[in-house]
Amino acid sequence: MIFNYIRVSTLQQNTERQLKDIPCDREFVEHASGKDTNRPELQNLLNMIRKQDHINIHELSRLARNTQDLLSIVNEVVSKGASIQFHKENLIFDGFKGEDPFQKLMLSMLGAISTFERDLLLERQKEGIALAKSKGKYKGRPPQFSSDDIQEIKVRFSESKNKSVLAKELGISRGYLYKLVA
Repeated sequence: MIFNYIRVSTLQQNTERQLKDIPCDREFVEHASGKDTNRPELQNLLNMIRKQDHINIHELSRLARNTQDLLSIVNEVVSKGASIQFHKENLIFDGFKGEDPFQKLMLSMLGAISTFERDLLLERQKEGIALAKSKGKYKGRPPQFSSDDIQEIKVRFSESKNKSVLAKELGISRGYLYKLVA
């Protein structure tokens, strides 16, 4: 079988430019960050592939933004006897034909560059937020709870025996619950 894996980071982003006119038997579309492999469609794809299957990916960064994850996923696909192709970089890894040392080198180098790009992006984002905060222009996300809500949460917190259940009822993490009542 031939699979196409398409990923964008947010729901607002468009997937149309990825794997346009590349035929497949099944398409996996993901709206999630590539920072790790905890992506449902990626996991479904990896669980489904069998010997001699083929996976199409538009470009390396669509599969992973972390060199270690990228290499791990490609190794998993190849070890199952399947192949994976990155169209933009023109790289193919085929578990049926064997390993190509040059392609493996290119995968490692391009994966490292992708990781570097992500790290730079996060660094610039942090710098921008810090600068905006220093100028009083960045307020962060608006508070989820009003001061009246917080008072009620504090009362419920003191009466609750199971803080995890209370946090779940409020739709927040246990850590954030403790932060609210501190």
